[in-house]
Amino acid sequence: MAHGPSYSATCGIFPDRGTNPRTRVPSIGRRTLNHCATREAPRLKGGVVEVGAHWIHGPSQGNPVFQLAAKYGLLGEKALSEENQLIETGGHVGLPSVSYASSGGSVSPELVAEMARLFYSLIDQTREFLHAAETPAPSVGEYLKKEIRQHMAGWTEEEETKRLKLAILNNLFNVECCVSGTHSMDLVALAPFGEYTVLPGLDCTFPGGYQGLTDRIMASLPKDVMVFNKPVKTIHWDGCFEEASAPGETFPVLVECEDGGCFPAHHVVVTVPLGFLKERLDTFFEPPLPTEKAEAIRKIGFGTNNKIFLEFEEPFWQPDCQHIQVVWRDTSPLEDAAPKLQDAWFKKLVGFWVLPSFGRASQALCGFIAGLESEFMETLSDEDVLLSLTQVLRRVTGNPRLPAPRSVLRSRWHSAPYTRGSYSYVAVGSSGDDLDLLAQPLPADGRGAQLQVLFAGEATHRTFYSTTHGALLSGWREADRLIALWDSQAQRPEPGSELGSAPPVPGSRGGWPHPFL
Repeated sequence: MAHGPSYSATCGIFPDRGTNPRTRVPSIGRRTLNHCATREAPRLKGGVVEVGAHWIHGPSQGNPVFQLAAKYGLLGEKALSEENQLIETGGHVGLPSVSYASSGGSVSPELVAEMARLFYSLIDQTREFLHAAETPAPSVGEYLKKEIRQHMAGWTEEEETKRLKLAILNNLFNVECCVSGTHSMDLVALAPFGEYTVLPGLDCTFPGGYQGLTDRIMASLPKDVMVFNKPVKTIHWDGCFEEASAPGETFPVLVECEDGGCFPAHHVVVTVPLGFLKERLDTFFEPPLPTEKAEAIRKIGFGTNNKIFLEFEEPFWQPDCQHIQVVWRDTSPLEDAAPKLQDAWFKKLVGFWVLPSFGRASQALCGFIAGLESEFMETLSDEDVLLSLTQVLRRVTGNPRLPAPRSVLRSRWHSAPYTRGSYSYVAVGSSGDDLDLLAQPLPADGRGAQLQVLFAGEATHRTFYSTTHGALLSGWREADRLIALWDSQAQRPEPGSELGSAPPVPGSRGGWPHPFL
C-alpha cells in the first residue's frame, strides 16, 4: 500500500461527445481542472524528494505503473530485472538495517527478526477471513492483539526481554498503520482485509522521481488541456445548462469553480481524494449525492501518513544502512494508554529510510508517521520538529553530540485543504462493496443523460485501494466506460442512414487513440 497520496486531485471536464468541432483533445475530453497548487517537486537543499507516493508497490508485469515506467525508461536495471519482479514480499516491510532503543544503543537483530516473523505471520492470517461466515474480532488490530497475548503465554525470557519484545511489536503495529494509512489497526476491518491484492516484486522507486512518469503521460496531451490552480466549488448535475459558445446545445453538468468560472459538460470524472469528499460532501454536489453513495463515503476509512525528511551534512549511519528502526521501550500494542500528543507524538514515528545521496555534502533520511500523531506534527513549526527529532536521534544513538540536521522538510496531507489526509482503508463497518458503490457513476437510476458524473481515484478500486496503480487503473476504468458509451452512440444509425455509417468518435477505439491507453 502506498506511503503517500496516490491520486490525482483533479476534476476532468468532458463537454463534447466527440463529433463536435469544438473538441480540443483528440481523445476522450477537453479539460482537466487540478486542485493542486503546483507541479514543482519539493526540494531539500541537496535535491528533489517525494512527499507523496514513494514506491512502486509490486513492480511486476501486473502493475500498470511499473509497465509505463519501464516503457519510458524511468527505472534502474535492478528494478527491471526478472529476479526483482518475481520476489514475493507478501506486502510486508523488510527488516531494518539497524534498530535503536529509546534507552540508547542498538537492539538485537535476532530479536527484531523473531518479532517480525511473528507479526507478519499474524498479518498473513488476517487475510484468511475474507470469506469466513464470522470473524474472531471486528478489526485487524483486535485480532492481532488477541493472538499476541496467546503467544506471550509461551515466552520464557526475563521480564525486561518480554517488554522489549512488546516494544518491537508496537513499532511494527505503527509501521502497519503507515501502510494502511490509519491511526490504529483497531479501525481497520478484519473481514475485508484480505481483499487487498499484493502484487509480486520488490518495491522500487523512480531514480528521477515519480514526476517523471506524470510528465511523460502529460507530454501526449495538448499543452492547454491541464488547468492548474482551479479549485472546484460545486458540481451541478442532472440539469440543463447552456454555453454561449454553443447556442442551442444543452449540457447536463455544470462545474462551478471557486473563482466564479463555470464549465458546462456532458461528462465529469471526479478524482478528488476521499478526505476532500468527506469534508465537502454536503456542498460539493448539487443535487446531493444519492443516500447510498454518501453513506459509502462516510464509512470508508481515510487517514494520514506523513513523511519527515532530515538532511545532514554528514551521515551518522553506516554506508550500507537502508532502514533505521526506532523502538520505544515503554510502549506496547497491548496497552491503550494515550499520552498527550505534545509530549509523545514522535513515538509514533516508525523510523527512517536512507535516501540516495544528493551529493557529497548532503545525506538525507525519510521518516514515516501516521495517525493523530502525524496530524499533530503538522501543527508544529519546522523548528519544533527539528528540535524534537534531533533529541530523539541523540537519545537512541547514545550520542548527545550528534550534529543536528541542517534542514527539515515534511508533508502535511491532513492540513492540505484539497486532500485532508493521505489514502483510504476499509474501516470497521465498511466493506469492499462500499468502494464499488463509490465508483458507480451518476445518475444511478439509468434515467436522463448517462455517465454525467464518474468517479475514479485509489478509494474506488476494490483490490488496489491506497496505491498509485489502483488510482491509475481506476482512471482507465472510467475512460473505458465513456468510450463504451460513445462507441454505442456512434453505431446508432441516424434517420435515413444505415447502421455503422457514423464517423469514428474521437477517443473511441475506432477513432483517435486515447492518450493513456
